[in-house]
This record gives sequence, C-alpha cells and structure tokens, in this order.
Amino acid sequence: MSPRPRRPLTQERILRAAIDVADQEGLGALTMRRLGQHLGVEAMSLYKHVANKEAILDGVVELIGAQIAVPAPGTPWPDALRERASSARQVLAAHSWSIGLLEARGSMGPATMRYLDTMLGILIGAGFTMEEAVHALWLLDSYVYGHVIQETSMARGAPELPDTDPAMKAEYPHLSAMLASASESGYSLDGEFTRGLDRIVEALTPK
Repeated sequence: MSPRPRRPLTQERILRAAIDVADQEGLGALTMRRLGQHLGVEAMSLYKHVANKEAILDGVVELIGAQIAVPAPGTPWPDALRERASSARQVLAAHSWSIGLLEARGSMGPATMRYLDTMLGILIGAGFTMEEAVHALWLLDSYVYGHVIQETSMARGAPELPDTDPAMKAEYPHLSAMLASASESGYSLDGEFTRGLDRIVEALTPK
C-alpha cells in the first residue's frame, strides 16, 4: 500500500495552522519552529510561502477579521451596528488572543478596509458627521473588545462569593443582593452584551 501523499503547503494552510497554535497554546507559543512542528514540516520550508513571522501575524489578523460579518450597504444603521458587534463578539470569543493584534498591526488589510468603508458609508448616509461616525465605530469596537476579554477571562474561573454565609451577607450586603438577583433573573453574558449594546446604539443617534 503506497503512503498517503502529504498535503502541500500553502499560505492559507500556514495561517490557519498559526491560528490553531495560538488557540491551543497562546500567542506567545507561535514561533516558526512551533508552526513547522504543528504542520509536520521543517521551519525553513515555511519561508517559501510567507516572508517571516510578521507576515504571518498580518495574515492571521486578516483571516480572522474576514470572518466577522460586514453589514450590507443600505442596512439601517442601528441594525448594522448590532450585526457587526454581535458577529465580532462571536468570532473574537473563539480567538480572544487576537484582540491586541487587531489593533497593533501597522497596516490595514482588505477585510478591515471593507468593514470601515462600509460602516462609514452606512453611518454617514444616515446623517452622522464623519467625526460622529468615527466615534461610533471606536466606541463599538472598544465595547466588543472589553466584553470579550471579560467574558473569556470569567470562563477560566470567576471568583464566587459564598453568599450562603450570614457573615458574608452582613459584610457585603449589596454584593450579596446582586448575586441573589442575578440568580433569580437568569443572568447571562448574552443578556448583558445585548443590554450594553442597546444602550450604546440608543446614545449614538445622529445630532
């Protein structure tokens, strides 16, 4: 029986492997050597398809950014903001290590430029000034990034107050009441994200 042919290396395969390594081991583990091991090749063979690690990081940012939905031109601006924010939260929650990269890379790829151009067009078409539109997008991204960082950190082990202890309830009455209320009302991260997003959209009405 002849051996199965080895899958050829391509730039996209290398970038997807880089995302896998960062997802599993963290961004700090992403080196050319580790990436080669993950793909079952020598690190030097990667350079036939990518210039260096910086090029890989740029490609990873573009690949992840391209997964985030871009609303169709002409979408009502409140719907566009909600659609973009919800999609970004879903994608970035799966790759929370990429948030710093998205803002740290010096150049914008096609996915980022398409997002910004489309969203600016929607907002300006709805009556926002350019300054207001830029402020709205900055605020939206900041909210999504912060929420993703917080919820992914909580998933790794959120501290809990022993609210059944009478002494704790006496010392921290408001915190204990909050925990009880959250338990009764069916608190969820999804609900908190939606509430916060609604407040932002309501506050951004063009003047």
